Amino acid sequence: MKRHIGMIGEELAANHIKNEGYSILERNYRTKLGELDIIARDQNIIIFIEVKTRTSDAYGMPSEAVNYKKQQTIRKLSQQYIKHKKLDTGCFSYRFDVIEVRLVGKRYKIDHMENAF
Repeated sequence: MKRHIGMIGEELAANHIKNEGYSILERNYRTKLGELDIIARDQNIIIFIEVKTRTSDAYGMPSEAVNYKKQQTIRKLSQQYIKHKKLDTGCFSYRFDVIEVRLVGKRYKIDHMENAF
């Protein structure tokens, strides 16, 4: 169930950023270290997006789950991605965003935090 909710949230987040004019480069980019939910591009900026989805606030806001340790893992994964895709040419800037998706029944709310860390 938890995985299913996460997949719904990632799909909603992907649609949201497409509507904002971003192009999606990758979804669910996996390495031994972990996974990057969404990698997008907006002009010359590569954006690494962590998506957190919740159905209640019983455990706090979704973005609170992106703690320091998770941020460090995302940074390491992004470095691997940049190297693997040969994007370290100096042509791009990089940014780390968090998208919160809160599901309530068939309704949802999305908060997109640019430069979250």
